[in-house]
Amino acid sequence: MNAEEKIAGFLKFGSRLGLERMAYLMEALGHPEAGLRVLHVAGTNGKGSICRYLYECLLAMGYSAGLFISPYVLDFRERIQVDGEWIPEGDLERLADEVVGAADAYVRETGESPTEFEIITAIALQYFKERGVDFTVLEVGLGGRGDSTNIIKEPLVSVITPIAFDHMDRLGGTIEEIAAEKAGIIKPGCPVVTAAGAASKGEARAAAGVIARRAYEVGAPLVDASRIAAAARVHEAGLCGSRFSCVIGGRRYDGIEIAMAGAHQVENAAVALCALDVLRERGHIRGDGEGLRAGMKRAVMPARFQVGTNADGQVEIYDGAHNEAGARALADTLGACLGGREPAPKLLFVVGILRDKEADAMLRILVGAAGPDGAFLATQPGNERALTADELAGRIRQAGGRVAGVCADPKSLPAETLREYDMIVYAGSLYLMGELLK
Repeated sequence: MNAEEKIAGFLKFGSRLGLERMAYLMEALGHPEAGLRVLHVAGTNGKGSICRYLYECLLAMGYSAGLFISPYVLDFRERIQVDGEWIPEGDLERLADEVVGAADAYVRETGESPTEFEIITAIALQYFKERGVDFTVLEVGLGGRGDSTNIIKEPLVSVITPIAFDHMDRLGGTIEEIAAEKAGIIKPGCPVVTAAGAASKGEARAAAGVIARRAYEVGAPLVDASRIAAAARVHEAGLCGSRFSCVIGGRRYDGIEIAMAGAHQVENAAVALCALDVLRERGHIRGDGEGLRAGMKRAVMPARFQVGTNADGQVEIYDGAHNEAGARALADTLGACLGGREPAPKLLFVVGILRDKEADAMLRILVGAAGPDGAFLATQPGNERALTADELAGRIRQAGGRVAGVCADPKSLPAETLREYDMIVYAGSLYLMGELLK
């Protein structure tokens, strides 16, 4: 049994919030989390991209850095990276044995078990400790307060991205309750960078208010990055990225280039710049404008508006837009990049969506983006939570979209259907993106 199979064995315990199991693992491993200098990132959308901007900038500025993200797209080892490399197979196997051994001891003592995500988090923290990284960039898995990454007691900076309705069965039924869970990563005296005000209007104000109150209660200095991101000036934008300028704390960041497309990525990059500015203000990093620019430019994430061209000369876009806000960002980016093209490209959306996502809301947005000549090919990710291709096709029709085909297996999409369109947009689930990109 390899490391991934051993870790997957803990899937049966589901996803349970709370830190008591993680605390046990950290004690058993000698507290690897204690010496790490952490940038902790929570929120609903944009977490992964912001983590990538932070990580690449730190590397380009000459620091050693660890990155922990989820989920993966191409390979399990994507989740744990140091200095631009995935964790080696040998280290993953060794650390999985060590952490699973500690988890088994917990089961014997309590009759309960750590979860899969807690096992993976413990492996990552132990690996970062062994490698002696200068900085660790941690992406929250679910929520914040009870997430396993929240075992970190004194992060150098906490970042909270825009907040929307997601995982309501565990985080709460109102935006205030969800924001309170996310705000659980805020620690006494540790600075907070928040972009919660960048979400939809009324919800944004409510979420931002919850975060501001929590920061005030624990004496955590607060930077409102949503205002800075909103004021950013975009000089160029296209399918392959943007160039923008912004002002943070009186300092100008001119002509910053990013390779991930969309106005939402400009916002994500500005949030990351705010967090790095906090680190510089507090003396944790030295000023290195060229390194920062280089890191911003080379930051890319698989299936985040990933653009390519296939053998037939068609433009292909892969985007793991997995909720309503993600679908809106995809639609807005397509509109901004393709608006004014004559003739307008004929779009085919190849879509697979998980059952517990806002499928109907997402589809209404994507149908609007497809336009009158666009169509949909319904498929399904290889995940037990997926909507069947047939059920998804019915929902696409209910949303007003035209269904050009139904194919349950994303590895066997009908080539003759694909060739009828100028541009193919694959969207709806990161699980689907992983299957297609492999």
